[in-house]
Amino acid sequence: MNKDGPVPTSPMLYDPIPEGSVQTTKSMQFIAAAAVSLAAVSAGTALAWTSPVNEQLNLNTTISVDDDQKSWIGSYLAVGAFVGALPAGVLAERVGRRIATMTIGVPYLISWALLVFASNVGMLYAGRIFAGIATGASCVVAPMYISEIAETSLRGALGAFFQLFLTVGILFIYLVGAITDWVTLSACSAIFPLLLIICVFFIPDSPIYLVKQGSRQEAGQALKTFWGRQCDTQTALANIQAELDAVSGDAKLSDLFTVRSNFMALTISLALMLFQQFSGINAVIFYAQSIFNAAGSTLEPSICTIIVGVVQVVMTVTSAALIEKAGRRILLLQSCVVMGLCLVMLGVYFHLKEGGTDVTNISILPLGSVVLFIISFSLGLGPIPVSCLDWFE
Repeated sequence: MNKDGPVPTSPMLYDPIPEGSVQTTKSMQFIAAAAVSLAAVSAGTALAWTSPVNEQLNLNTTISVDDDQKSWIGSYLAVGAFVGALPAGVLAERVGRRIATMTIGVPYLISWALLVFASNVGMLYAGRIFAGIATGASCVVAPMYISEIAETSLRGALGAFFQLFLTVGILFIYLVGAITDWVTLSACSAIFPLLLIICVFFIPDSPIYLVKQGSRQEAGQALKTFWGRQCDTQTALANIQAELDAVSGDAKLSDLFTVRSNFMALTISLALMLFQQFSGINAVIFYAQSIFNAAGSTLEPSICTIIVGVVQVVMTVTSAALIEKAGRRILLLQSCVVMGLCLVMLGVYFHLKEGGTDVTNISILPLGSVVLFIISFSLGLGPIPVSCLDWFE
């Protein structure tokens, strides 16, 4: 025993909580997840921005933009996303989830500034690249941060926040883009990354990251913030440490290819992500209003896109329960089949229209096809590939 007396124990690492009174509160976890998910709203606004803006650029007298340049304006987001996603995980490990998430807001703000003050097509390209960098980083860092602040029983629910808030961002663009010009729309979209930086500034870093850094007292304080003052931080920190110890053994990168179970998991995960990206969803989100405008829909194209946005939000809210009841395999299969049929119907419609056939009697087909396409995506290829790694735990 220490001759100078007992060594004081940090109150954040030792919980003198009476037996039976240990409990966690969920409200702060939801608030924190919502704050971090503002990165997803920002990503949604970046993804959908071209839908109303492409049509408005036709009427723009300041910047001359042809059809090829419009395609590049949409495509450069994907280029930026590829660049942004690669280093995002490294950044989160180096500076922490909190700082990394706040940092994501900076390229978003640069993007919107470039788009608001654009005087030539080069500034539009640059703005979209910066938006892509931030979007790619958001898809890596924000889900990581959310999963690490949530207790086990809430990880599924809070994990759905990213996709939900992404669709909210898309709907925001469709709504505001229908009533305002593209410069004002871009300025309004800058609100979300600004809110992201401000809100995340006031929440602690991930307890898991803090334990990795050896900051157990700060990790205990973070747990108290997220899980409530009555949570058992001692047990929680022990569990976090055990999880970290379990994955920090002799694992090597080569194990992904030499261990059969790992290789199968990697192959299936990458295949699902590939199918998701090649399903056509981004083309529909990027150019929804252009699709409806070209289709000659009986409804205003902007109204059609709003309907699509609302359906996507609603289906994202309900998808979690439906996925658990119906099973992932059957929903992935229906998604591939239904989405494929929807694209075929849309293609046939445009083939008939371009061929001079009167399509007045089937003018509802484009809207119906796109809405069904979005519903099917939201139940299958949308949420399931993101959560596929859970299958192999």
